[in-house]
Amino acid sequence: MEMDAPTRLRSKPSWLLNKASTRAHQLVKEAMAVAGAHAYHFAILAAVEEFGPSSQVQIGQRCGIDQSDMHAMVAELAEQGYVERAPDPTDRRRNLVTLTEAGRRRLDGWDVTLTAVQDNLCHALSATERDSLTVLLSRVLGLAEPMRTG
Repeated sequence: MEMDAPTRLRSKPSWLLNKASTRAHQLVKEAMAVAGAHAYHFAILAAVEEFGPSSQVQIGQRCGIDQSDMHAMVAELAEQGYVERAPDPTDRRRNLVTLTEAGRRRLDGWDVTLTAVQDNLCHALSATERDSLTVLLSRVLGLAEPMRTG
């Protein structure tokens, strides 16, 4: 972080959030690259695990992934055997993406990887402070309160 930044700037939550986001993004990108993946891969598998078979459009909306990126990401995951695509029985014009057993195992592995990233990012915070930060950020973003880790 820029320690030379003016106090008035460093006291603004928006500036701090931006700096924290940039650092988090870089740490996630590096860790997932080492794991041979992209952060979107984790998000897609997590969405399909939680919500069940879904269309690419639904997954993209849930994860905030642009549709122009979704096709390529799902194709990569299908090629690796982590998801399967099959016609939606209620609407043959779209495919449903389903998590495979290999995808579930890969998701669990990537979850361990990303948990380590969280530990690195938030190393200066206690477990209670991390939970509080997660709750507060969720509120700032208007999201439902997350599950507690501790």
